[in-house]
Amino acid sequence: MIDYFRKIITSQFEASLCMLNDCIEKCPAEHWDGKIASYAFWHVAYHTLCFVDYYLSANEEAFKPREIHPKGMDELNEEFPSRRFEKDELIGYLAICRRKMIETVAGETAEMLERESGFSRLRFSRGELHLYNLRHVQHHTGQLSAYLRRVGVEAKWVGTGWK
Repeated sequence: MIDYFRKIITSQFEASLCMLNDCIEKCPAEHWDGKIASYAFWHVAYHTLCFVDYYLSANEEAFKPREIHPKGMDELNEEFPSRRFEKDELIGYLAICRRKMIETVAGETAEMLERESGFSRLRFSRGELHLYNLRHVQHHTGQLSAYLRRVGVEAKWVGTGWK
């Protein structure tokens, strides 16, 4: 059963990340700073990737901010990041997150999935954390996709896996 869980979580996570990647790639330069509620398109994409990376860590103490996080954890905790991020940076960060997701999910055991998430603000199991993380990606990918449709760009739907 654990192998099946790993397979379907990886497949659906890849599909979600593929759709996010498609939105980032297809966003026209003139809309990179376009507003989605109070945030720029790029900011929503960056925020999404930061939390994918964060929640794929073993716990909050294990998260290691990357070069793309100039202010460390403040990049995740503050409302606005310290600087504007470019499309190629976010596509590169997404590739890092995809690899981390594949490696993390592949290493999960049934016992690990039943433990607490490891994140004080999320009081549920690690298994549920993966679903929560996946839903977070889809929530923001939906926002980005809807924005793109409003400006005449069609983003793709991916049912399973990385396409």
